[in-house]
Amino acid sequence: MASLWSCKVMLMQQSSFSVSSALSLPSLLDSKLAIRSKNKNLLKCSGRRNSSPPLILCCSDPSSSSTATANSMAVISTSNGIGPPVVKKRKRYRKEYPGENQGITEEMRFVAMRLRNIKGKKFPSLNTNSDNEDSQHSSDDDVVEEEAAKEEEEKAMEDDSDEETWKPSVEGFVKYLVDSQFVFDTIERIVDQSDDVAYAYFRNTGLERAGGISKDLEWFSGQGVVIPEPSTPGVSYAKYLEELAERSAPLFLSHFYNIYFSHIAGGQVIAKQVSEKILEGRELELYKWDGEAEELLKGVRENLNMLGEHWTRDEKNKCLREASKSFKFLGQIIRFIIL
Repeated sequence: MASLWSCKVMLMQQSSFSVSSALSLPSLLDSKLAIRSKNKNLLKCSGRRNSSPPLILCCSDPSSSSTATANSMAVISTSNGIGPPVVKKRKRYRKEYPGENQGITEEMRFVAMRLRNIKGKKFPSLNTNSDNEDSQHSSDDDVVEEEAAKEEEEKAMEDDSDEETWKPSVEGFVKYLVDSQFVFDTIERIVDQSDDVAYAYFRNTGLERAGGISKDLEWFSGQGVVIPEPSTPGVSYAKYLEELAERSAPLFLSHFYNIYFSHIAGGQVIAKQVSEKILEGRELELYKWDGEAEELLKGVRENLNMLGEHWTRDEKNKCLREASKSFKFLGQIIRFIIL
C-alpha cells in the first residue's frame, strides 16, 4: 500500500510541475519582449542626447567647461558648413634694382654711374633688400674689387679733368692702342667662333674695333714709332675674358657690352683730346664707324636686354659684379694714356 501511495504522490507532483511550467511560458515571453522594447527606447534616448550640444554645469571644472564649449562650437560650425576665418599671409615683394624695369643694360649703366661718382652726387645703391631667392649679393671680395675699380676710375678721371697737368705721350697712347686691340680682337674672335647660340646675336654689329686699331698702329709704325707687345693689363684682361666665355655666356656678354659702351661713351672724348695735343688733329680709325655709333650700340643693347629677360636674378647680380670688374680692367688700360 505504501508503494502505491508513493507512486501516486510522484505522479501528482509531475503533473503539477508540467502544469506550472506550461502556465509560466507566457510570462517569460512577455518579459523578454518588455526587455527588448526597453532597450530600443534607451537607444533612441542615447541618440537624441548625442545630437544635442553638451550641457555645461555651473559646478563643473572651468577647464573642462571651456573644452566642452570649444567642442560644441566646433560641432555647430561644422554642421553649418562655416569654418574659422582664414588669415592670409602677407606676400612680400622684392624691391627692384635701379634700372631693372628697363633691362640689364640699364642696371649696368647704374653701376658705371656709381663707380664714376666723384663730385659727391648720390646714385641709388645696388645692395637692395630682397627675398631669400635674391638675398645673395656681393661678397667681401667683390666689395674690395668694386672699391679698387672705383679708385682706379677716380684717379683716371681726376688726371683727365686737370688739363694743365695732363700731357699725353705718343708712347703711352700707342701702348693703349696695343692693349685695346688685343682685348677687342679677343672678344670679337670669341663671338665669331663660339658655338653658343647667345653669341650669334652679337656678330657683325658694326662696332668691331680690332681692324681699325690695326690701321692706326700701322700709321704710327710708318711714323717711326716702335710698336710694343701687349702689356700685362691687356693680356690679363684677354685671358680672363676667354675663361669667362667658356664658363658663362651672360657674364662674358656683360664685359662685351661694357667694353663697347665705355669706348663709345668716353673714348671719343679722349681721342679728341689726344688728337689735338699730340697728333695735330689727325682723326683715328679707332673712332670711325659705318654709321652712328649710338645706333649701333642700341642694337646690341636691345639684343642683350632680350637675352637678359631669360636670366635669373642671381645671374643678373653676377653680371653687375662683372660690370664693375670690366671698368676696373679698362681703367688700367686707359691709364697708359695719362702716365
